Amino acid sequence: MKIQKAAVIGHPIAHTMSPFIQERLFRLSGIPMEYEVMDVPDLEAAMPRLRGLDCFNITIPHKSAIIPYLDEIDDRAKLCGSVNTVKVAQGRLLGSTTDGPGAAVSLSVHSLSLRGELLILGNGGAAKAIAFQAAEHPDFHITLAHRSGSYEKAHALAEGLAKHARAREDKNFLITVQSYEELESACKRYDLLINTTSVGMYPNIDVSPVSETVIGRCAAVFDAVFNPAQTELMKLAQKQGIKAVGGMGMLVCQAAYSHKIWYGTEFQNGDLLRLIHDAQAELERRFGG
Repeated sequence: MKIQKAAVIGHPIAHTMSPFIQERLFRLSGIPMEYEVMDVPDLEAAMPRLRGLDCFNITIPHKSAIIPYLDEIDDRAKLCGSVNTVKVAQGRLLGSTTDGPGAAVSLSVHSLSLRGELLILGNGGAAKAIAFQAAEHPDFHITLAHRSGSYEKAHALAEGLAKHARAREDKNFLITVQSYEELESACKRYDLLINTTSVGMYPNIDVSPVSETVIGRCAAVFDAVFNPAQTELMKLAQKQGIKAVGGMGMLVCQAAYSHKIWYGTEFQNGDLLRLIHDAQAELERRFGG
């Protein structure tokens, strides 16, 4: 196979972990590649160069902005309104999102799943991707928590999930929209709490998006924040003996899922777990952790 030309695009993008992760994945798959970091302030100006690649990844702020420039996007990307993976085939740009599958694979690697009673904190792109991934299971139960001022976003996501479920003739799904204040005073228990907000992310690491009381009503916690490795949310969960998984796994597994789209490659759980560990060590080295 010829050397594959791949890249990650975004702006700014100096601290991306994608080269470290993707170079390791390409080595595992045995596919020769050159993986480039492209700082792209002007997406339109970069399109001719991107069409010359074999594949590329996309990060903020271009995940939605890239869509009008693509020749085709898959159904999952349409639902989420977001693309983070593009395959270039005979000059055509084919867009997908791997955020939802990446979260699902990461949870599976850690013996968790997007089934049961789910509590999702946040209403942005990651929340939408994970919620629609969970909604692929019949009879899903999701509670969407929102801050003051973001009710409309949460309600729009709830309506989108309901429409998707009805189109599949799923009659037993349940979607609840709650404010953080309502969440604190409720007594409902959850199988998995999923934090998709940036609360607790470096450098503001000493805060949790919810209280110990809410955490105590959850059987497990998944924090999409990957820096630091142990967020305050995770520490509060572990303090109560609750299993907690950080976000590096999602970052690695969504990158791994992009290889399935590009080349049909699938990776062993053991290889993914080692890469998650090594990527976290590399992140801590960079940030002096």
